[in-house]
Amino acid sequence: MGRDEVTIVSRAASELTPTELYELLRLRVDVFVVEQECPYPELDGRDLHADTHHVWATSSDGRLAGCLRVLTEAGGVLRVGRVCTAAFARGTGVGGRLMQAAMDLAGDAECVLDAQTYATGFYARFGFEPEGEVFLEDGIPHITMRRR
Repeated sequence: MGRDEVTIVSRAASELTPTELYELLRLRVDVFVVEQECPYPELDGRDLHADTHHVWATSSDGRLAGCLRVLTEAGGVLRVGRVCTAAFARGTGVGGRLMQAAMDLAGDAECVLDAQTYATGFYARFGFEPEGEVFLEDGIPHITMRRR
């Protein structure tokens, strides 16, 4: 799957169709809950908030290749989260394209995320710097990263 075979979509929560929301949630459950074996409350009530924005990539054959969401935290800081790539799309640059779309959406706003520690170099490419100590979330080492 090459770069030209992916379409990036960015929508506010209010613009999502039920099918789009279902596909986003299904990919996240497939990656985080099933593949990474992390049972956690995926349905956290934030996907349909008025200030939530979803970004995803669709392959030329219509499959969901990856997604993320951008939330607005207290004080206007944006939180990038639920960043995941489907197994068939890993190593193709989809994750980078999704993050670039999120950064384009964020503009100059301060952003924060909780990165799995193996991915800190990936997020550093977008201006994120580690802060604080490594912590376990669902048994996986994470670190908070911030872009100011």
